[in-house]
Amino acid sequence: MKFLHSMVRVSNLEESLTFYIEQLGLIETKRSEYPEAKFTLIYLATAAGEPEVELTYNWGSTEEYTSSRSFGHLAFEVDDIYGLCEKLQSAGVVINRPPRCGHMAFVKSPDDISIELLQKGEALAPKEPWLSMENSGTW
Repeated sequence: MKFLHSMVRVSNLEESLTFYIEQLGLIETKRSEYPEAKFTLIYLATAAGEPEVELTYNWGSTEEYTSSRSFGHLAFEVDDIYGLCEKLQSAGVVINRPPRCGHMAFVKSPDDISIELLQKGEALAPKEPWLSMENSGTW
C-alpha cells in the first residue's frame, strides 16, 4: 500500500493557492478541470513524486466548509520552524500553536484546516518571541 494524498475542499482557490504555494512552499504537481461538473482538482506536494494534498474547488459553490475535528490535520517537515512561522505570521496566517519548543507548531489554512509543522531533525533551541506566545486557538 502507498499513501497518495489527502483532500481538502477550498472556498477561495486563489487564497488557498497563495497559502499552500507561496507561503508554505508546496509545488503544483497536477491540475484537472471538470467543466461539466464545475470543479477543479489541484494537487500539491513538497516535491514531485511525494505524497500530495488535493485541493478541491467547486465552482460557484456557496457552501461553507467548516472544520471538523474528525479530519485532524496535514503535517509537513520543515527546515527552519522559526523562520517559516515568522514568514507565515508576517503574511497574516494564524499561528494556533507557536513553536515554543523548537519542534512543533500548528497554523491554520484559509479554510480552517490545521497544518502541523515539524522541525526536521532535532528540535531547535527554544527562543523568543515564541517562548512567551500564547496559543491563538486550538488545533
